[in-house]
Amino acid sequence: MESIKKIYRIGYGPSSSHTIGPRTAAEEFLTRTPDTHHYIVTLYGSLAATGKGHLTDKAILDVLGSGRTDIVWRADITLPFHPNGMKFEAFNADGKLTKDWIIYSVGGGKIADENTKFEEEHIYPHKNISEILKYIDERGFTFWEYVQEFEDADIWDYLRLILDTMRQSVEDGLQEEGVLPGELHLRRKAMSYYTKARSYKASLTGRTSVQAYALAVAEHNASGGKIVTAPTCGSSGVLPAVLYHLNKEHNFTDKQIIWALATAGLFGNSIKTNASISGAEVGCQGEVGSACSMAAAAANQLFGGTPQQIEYAAEMALEHHLGLTCDPICGLVQVPCIERNAFAALRALDANLYAMMSDGKHMISFDKVVKTMNLTGKDMPSLYKETAEGGLAIAYSPNGL
Repeated sequence: MESIKKIYRIGYGPSSSHTIGPRTAAEEFLTRTPDTHHYIVTLYGSLAATGKGHLTDKAILDVLGSGRTDIVWRADITLPFHPNGMKFEAFNADGKLTKDWIIYSVGGGKIADENTKFEEEHIYPHKNISEILKYIDERGFTFWEYVQEFEDADIWDYLRLILDTMRQSVEDGLQEEGVLPGELHLRRKAMSYYTKARSYKASLTGRTSVQAYALAVAEHNASGGKIVTAPTCGSSGVLPAVLYHLNKEHNFTDKQIIWALATAGLFGNSIKTNASISGAEVGCQGEVGSACSMAAAAANQLFGGTPQQIEYAAEMALEHHLGLTCDPICGLVQVPCIERNAFAALRALDANLYAMMSDGKHMISFDKVVKTMNLTGKDMPSLYKETAEGGLAIAYSPNGL
């Protein structure tokens, strides 16, 4: 597996696959073609189907220039390597094609093509959580110590930056009001939810505050705000909400939270390595499901869970998102995405509690659930994977359900 730095990327919403990835691709193509007169960028498959709602065109135009770039939408064509395909073409002043490039946004803000080699980035010698559990059991480690053994020395400084950015995204989101961009005209709710949470009795204040924190980040993301992929933009509210809650209301220290971030990143990495975190490939189970799993692992570690209990919490959180479709209304990362972040944050805390009550023994391992999630995603029809052509997306349309 590669560095957990790759699972946590700082960027601007609303979508890691549809915004951060295409922006990264445009920046790279720009460096390859510095003297270009104009560009044509063709978006394919899922990237084209929901790209306008995800501000894909804006992300590309901000880099290449709106006055010299044309965007072509081809949702009817899916390139074979990945549903999120892009073709960049550069032309000189005479209209002659000088360079073209086909690249894919493969999830988490990463870009790749058929020839991309990631082996040199793989720093962990084990490929799944079962292997890691065996390794740390033999040495008396916990998961964060395993991360420390194989990451570069700057990993804790990097995770400090990630924590600071997550915290800021919660606090920024709690201070924002108004209508989110897009044709749904959806009003932000985080500020009002947080205000209401303060009025409940103590036993409810914590849970309702977690909802507000998750809404804050998810709404901030939906408006193009600065967030951390955890593991994606669309699921970026889950882990920050849980960690912010545990930091603020359970008094866990920043050092403890950063250790929990390391563990969460390890579980997210395992999902990405052995399945996918891309909604275009496996549906929302790979985004919100993965985020819930990461948050459950982090919470369980903070509350003193053993490595086996941590693995159990992560397994439950992912298992109970199996089959979750990606069906954004109007292609926007708003409905049902924003609410899903809030519910997944609560589910992560519930998975933590359930695992803490157990001895960590259970029938289905985390790795088997990851494999099941991947198979489920492959069996899922494409209209339920980020294309906005099925599920709730058509329920909202004039000719819908």
